Amino acid sequence: MLNLGDELDEDIPITDQNIPPPPPPPPPPAPEVIEIIEDDDDIEETIIESAEVNQEEEIMEIEDIEEVEEEIGDVPFAVIENVPIYPGCEKKKNNAEKKKCMSEKVQKFVQKKFNTDLAGDLGLEGRQRISVQFKIDKNGNVVNVRARAPHPKLEQEAVKVVKALPKMIPGKQRGKAVGVLYSLPILFQVEN
Repeated sequence: MLNLGDELDEDIPITDQNIPPPPPPPPPPAPEVIEIIEDDDDIEETIIESAEVNQEEEIMEIEDIEEVEEEIGDVPFAVIENVPIYPGCEKKKNNAEKKKCMSEKVQKFVQKKFNTDLAGDLGLEGRQRISVQFKIDKNGNVVNVRARAPHPKLEQEAVKVVKALPKMIPGKQRGKAVGVLYSLPILFQVEN
């Protein structure tokens, strides 16, 4: 007789299979509680008075109204409604073309008149930058010329040249002649 019972007693490892239970479903939303308030409070009403005139009221006569003209300050060249017109740019069709024409003519004028040899005579080398600001006033004249440069003599030269710019047709803002502020960089290379 074959007895296999003793050999079949094998140790089977016990694995722990404790799976956590799924989280409980969220509670249903609580019903919105509507609170009923008794309408006993006195509400203060604002009385709006009528602007209508009745027959008993006396109507006052208003003296002549003085029109005060709004003074428009100086406007930067970049945002002026109607740019100043440089001689020779009158036939340009629109503001953008007139702006471009003026910028080109001012540059050419300065390049032609500016004494670039001055920088070399002063012992300066390399690239030179002069920042010039001026105003084209209500009459089209170049005024308030200011310059910043690496040397005072260059500043003087820049001011002298810019002051020699020709008279222009003044710029306009809202149909009125106004002062227009213009910035001009002068750049040149000193050749040794």
